[in-house]
Amino acid sequence: MITAIEKVAVLGAGVMGAGIAAHLANAGVRVVLLDVDKAAADAGIRRARDEGGFMDPAFAARIATGSTVRDLSLLADADWIVEALPERLALKQSLYRQLQGIRKPGSILSSNTSTIPLAALVGGMAGDFAADFLITHFFNPPRRMRLLELVAGPATRPEIVALITDFCDRRLGKDVVSCRDTPGFIANRIGNYWMITAQNEAIRLGLDIEDADAIIGRPFGIPATGIFGLMDLVGIDLVPTVIRSLQDALPPEDAINAYEAEPPIVGRLIAEGRTGRKAGAGYFRRSAGRVQEVMDLKTGDYRAKRDGIPACVAETHGDPRKLMEHDSTGGEYALRVMQGTLAYAASLAPKIADGPDAVDDAMRGGYGWSIGPFEMIDRLGPDWLAGVIAASGETLPPYLALAAERGGFHSIRDRIRTALLPDGGTAPRRRTEGALSLGELTQSGKPFADNGCAALWDIGEGVACLEIRTKMNTLSPPLLEAIDKALDAVGQNFRALVIGSDAPRFSAGADLSALLRAVEAGGPDELLRTIHAGQRVFAAIKRAPFPVVGAATGIALGGGCELLLHCDAIQAHADLQMGLVETKVGLVPGWGGCKELLLRTTAAPSGGRGPAAIAASVFDVIANARVSSSAFDARKLGYLRPSDNITMNLDRLLADARQCALELADGYAAPQAETLALAGPSGLSGLEAQIDSGVLSGRMTAHDRQIGLALVGILTGGALADPIRPLSEDELLALEAEAFIELFYTPQTRDRIDHMLATGKPLRN
Repeated sequence: MITAIEKVAVLGAGVMGAGIAAHLANAGVRVVLLDVDKAAADAGIRRARDEGGFMDPAFAARIATGSTVRDLSLLADADWIVEALPERLALKQSLYRQLQGIRKPGSILSSNTSTIPLAALVGGMAGDFAADFLITHFFNPPRRMRLLELVAGPATRPEIVALITDFCDRRLGKDVVSCRDTPGFIANRIGNYWMITAQNEAIRLGLDIEDADAIIGRPFGIPATGIFGLMDLVGIDLVPTVIRSLQDALPPEDAINAYEAEPPIVGRLIAEGRTGRKAGAGYFRRSAGRVQEVMDLKTGDYRAKRDGIPACVAETHGDPRKLMEHDSTGGEYALRVMQGTLAYAASLAPKIADGPDAVDDAMRGGYGWSIGPFEMIDRLGPDWLAGVIAASGETLPPYLALAAERGGFHSIRDRIRTALLPDGGTAPRRRTEGALSLGELTQSGKPFADNGCAALWDIGEGVACLEIRTKMNTLSPPLLEAIDKALDAVGQNFRALVIGSDAPRFSAGADLSALLRAVEAGGPDELLRTIHAGQRVFAAIKRAPFPVVGAATGIALGGGCELLLHCDAIQAHADLQMGLVETKVGLVPGWGGCKELLLRTTAAPSGGRGPAAIAASVFDVIANARVSSSAFDARKLGYLRPSDNITMNLDRLLADARQCALELADGYAAPQAETLALAGPSGLSGLEAQIDSGVLSGRMTAHDRQIGLALVGILTGGALADPIRPLSEDELLALEAEAFIELFYTPQTRDRIDHMLATGKPLRN
């Protein structure tokens, strides 16, 4: 019996197979990837590396490649075999039969199919095949998409279901949703109906693509790509094939059969090779990777892309119910698409899932919706939606009628969130066992302290969690004050502190708008006060008499990165993008970022590097505003220490951070102040020469040079520094503050800040 998964074989090196192999390598297991010939498998690895499938390109070395014709023996000791062949039953079963004499007894075999039922896959297979078999349906790209749909058959051994579920949860970071063995499972069954409805209704109503995407996107918690951006991403030629496959597998009365899989305009695009992003043109035409033009759905010709939002969205302020009621073509579109999709989900849920939460989670994890269909119905009002459906003459799904009668699909009773089941019973909220969510605490109680821009939560076992609540979790003077107060409260009431939240990002950095307003009101003195406030609060985090752990996810940029660098430990989500990016707006880190990165780089295993080499290494990271592509990359850049932990499953991040804090709390003593031996004039001159070379080659502008020289002055201690007289942390902070203020008042830096605030993009001047 397999009790742990240490080696996995993937059969098929197409887009999905290679992506699955890459993500398994991210998880640290040994992987074998086989295709018809080894060259195809090697090409799959290269493609996965080029497309960012690896969290560290070096992880590709964990994958051995070979041929399914000659090298099946390579999977003889595999604990889990993932089949990712084309969707042809005969092809899959032929390979399964070959594996029966090779795979070790009790090894797990799964298919990544999205269209073939499990019952068909195991049909006619001999021996214990059905007991060892299940479906593990990954979503593309496997590294990024959190959903994994798992289908087990009546003969599948429960222990392998539990083992795969736990492995995919903890090691691969997946939200594993159990599905019934029905066509399309959950996410693609509903998602494909939504896609074809949204596309075809927009064509029928003659909408502009920009309007359709804006209407059906953000107001309903759907990614900003909307429908046509998603079609371009998926592949315009692939969508009709998938839709036809579902239509063939479903009875004629299923709602998806009311829509044409390939409308004439879509057929024209396919015939002309305009199949989406992979072709450079589809509904959108791209140049240099950016959308330049958009297609007219009536003529098929391209025109300049329009900015702005449709009047129906503006007039309803994006309120989904008001938008569906709006008397306009856009309102009719929103109503047709979302009424149909939500009714479809309600009619299917009893057949395809264990409850509404599984459907909601599948659409969030597989299609990027911020709220699932049943949460959306609750927000709209199930009684309102039921009335709309009845008035339209469509059949009202019994499950929706039940929810309208009961007041919704979800309710909170005795501080526990419950879901309404199709049989009228209720069940607790579906959740990852052992996970921790501030959202659930919000439903069941109040924070320990709350000042608006931040809240302090008791997350159990003597640990508090500081939740930042500003826009994009940016850092402003009021937030710095809130953090300072929270540290006092934690010292009096808790053993340890975690800084983190359920938000998709840790922090986008300092609030530049607030900084500009403060300086305009108070002048240079206010700027200096803000710098000193950040330095003081971050130093208080570092010197607190209790451990502080940063639970870092999404982005942690600029000041957000500096905050993390002052924590005793960082519990990082695997896809963390972390970096000191101040040079993009013409500044240098001013809240201790230079100091802390110098300290970390000095302490890291470095093969005896001297102060000049350390300064050069840190200069490269900060001057080029290097942002990690993953937590593993953050370790390479020096932002994370070797001792900092990485969590694969985002749902487990806060719980893992709490555990880290508890481990540090026993016998904790705050770190002592440190000193740094800096390179001084010799290191300064070497880096100045490097900067001048960059200017001469055109890689750096004159203002880049000014920023670089200011940064070099900090990292080497300046012209008066001496390697035999180490500088204190306070002396380094003074250098940071001086350089920050000097740069802030240059016209070029102000232009960079203004441009970033206006466009969200850096300015090279």
